Amino acid sequence: MTDPVLRLTDVVKTFPGVRALDGVQLEVTAGEVHCLLGQNGAGKSTLIKVLAGVHHADGGEITWQGEPFAPATPQAAMRAGIATIYQELDLVDDLSIAENAFLGHEESRFGFLRRTSTASRTREILARLGHPEIPARQLVRTLPAAGKQIVSMARALSHDAKLIVMDEPSAVLAHDEVENLFRIIRELTAQGIAVIYISHRLAEIREIGDRVTVLKDGRTTAANLPARTTPTRELVGKMTGRSIEYVFPPRTAKDLADPILVVEGLTRAGEFADASLTVAPGEIVGIAGLVGSGRSELLETIFGARPADAGTVTLDGHRITGVGAAVSRGMGMAPEERKSQALLLDEPVYKNMTLASFAGFARGGFTAAKDERAAALRTADSLELRPRDVDRPARTLSGGNQQKVVVGRWLLGKTRLLLLDEPTRGVDVGARAELYQVIHGLAADGVGVLLVSSEVPEVLGLADRVLVMREGHLIHEAPADELDEDTVLDLVMAGSLLEGEPA
Repeated sequence: MTDPVLRLTDVVKTFPGVRALDGVQLEVTAGEVHCLLGQNGAGKSTLIKVLAGVHHADGGEITWQGEPFAPATPQAAMRAGIATIYQELDLVDDLSIAENAFLGHEESRFGFLRRTSTASRTREILARLGHPEIPARQLVRTLPAAGKQIVSMARALSHDAKLIVMDEPSAVLAHDEVENLFRIIRELTAQGIAVIYISHRLAEIREIGDRVTVLKDGRTTAANLPARTTPTRELVGKMTGRSIEYVFPPRTAKDLADPILVVEGLTRAGEFADASLTVAPGEIVGIAGLVGSGRSELLETIFGARPADAGTVTLDGHRITGVGAAVSRGMGMAPEERKSQALLLDEPVYKNMTLASFAGFARGGFTAAKDERAAALRTADSLELRPRDVDRPARTLSGGNQQKVVVGRWLLGKTRLLLLDEPTRGVDVGARAELYQVIHGLAADGVGVLLVSSEVPEVLGLADRVLVMREGHLIHEAPADELDEDTVLDLVMAGSLLEGEPA
């Protein structure tokens, strides 16, 4: 193995009451994809922020290209050749691609921006990334998620990055977009650029990774494992400290009552058409489909967050025409983007949990905060929320525990039907198993569940019944135990060739 361009030795980072990094070891060589694995809360985010100059290490040693490295600011890290692409992309929507690519180090002459030169250099970078067709002057807000990823990579290359850190880069990408991302990564590594790739999806790590380092509780539990040949059980064991043999709870036979949810002919122009489905109390119904097939839009329209152009939604026989009616009748929803759509990140956990049942804690025009805390704490205990502190801001929790807070909100609200959109996105394998138990527990208590997931094994493993959605239409329905992953993928992918591709 060649000498590493990046080496971390016994790196420590502490925050008040928390030792986020506790002696981390990491080595990355030029031209490799080094995958970083770990549960939420393992220290991955803190580690990449130390490399990016957002946090400063309290102990240990970091060397970059053979020299001691301690960037004081993100700009210093970028100037040194280390660029970080965060899961939540830090782009300015109302600026052009070129302006975003050179943001913070704009070309100028005599105090004036050189827009033509900047656009020309941006086109060169986009061509290097395999996308010469993207207009450099196009506004970022007009781009799909995959396009914004490319702009973030263009920004990295505009700084002549020698190491790019990618945090969950595939989380919002469709299957074909992930393949394009991998193509770009391979081309970058062929040019000698190193990539640190963070993902919870082991299949991706097998495909794109060279070596794997695993973190647990701020420590390195395994380093430099071969990505393609290390057994899954070994990786999971290093992440969790235990072996997870059965991720999904066992499916049990159910004697279902009449449906609690009835959707008939629901249509929203340009997004989905003529969608009809039912969910019974205690039943888990899964919707499988590609990103862009209309899955999320269908759930949001059922919940009343988007107006329908045609069709009806009834819950327990009552027509649902808006979010207020949905919640008052016992429908809850955990949306795809929990941070921006579901949580008040700077408010305490107990306030987030009681949002849907706030009126129940009103006493003479005032809120009984003590009762709110007590109710939230009972729910937190039932969900095994970690840490067990309902006064801490929701922002400080890991992804899996933030999702538990969102689900806990609807448990407090006496929900009869729960809609789940990508319930385990950005959640590690250990926390996923806990969330699966929570979902099955809800169904066992008689709550109907309608869920959407991009991961076919998750839909098949959780659901009693599966609906397949393609290009805005529900095209197939079957019991989950009569389907396999290949069959579902064939159904969702059929007819989805890119425009201009040969059939």
